[in-house]
Amino acid sequence: MKTDFDFPNKYLIGPVVFRPEFNAQAELLNASQAWSLFFTAGQEDKVLGFNAEPGQFFTNLLFAVSVAGILWSTLFNSVV
Repeated sequence: MKTDFDFPNKYLIGPVVFRPEFNAQAELLNASQAWSLFFTAGQEDKVLGFNAEPGQFFTNLLFAVSVAGILWSTLFNSVV
């Protein structure tokens, strides 16, 4: 049986953020890449794809939940 799998790179299994070729030119990460790294615990930066909309959605969702929590605690803290 012959396989075509050749994994010579010793960094292939480790987290993507610790690979030497990750962000070698010090480019800025977009929101989708950042959320992909967060959801996969640093294993992959392209899970959400190359579109910026999923990253913006999760950023706005986090912001909305934070604002709702602050308003909730402000409004109902004085009642109790």
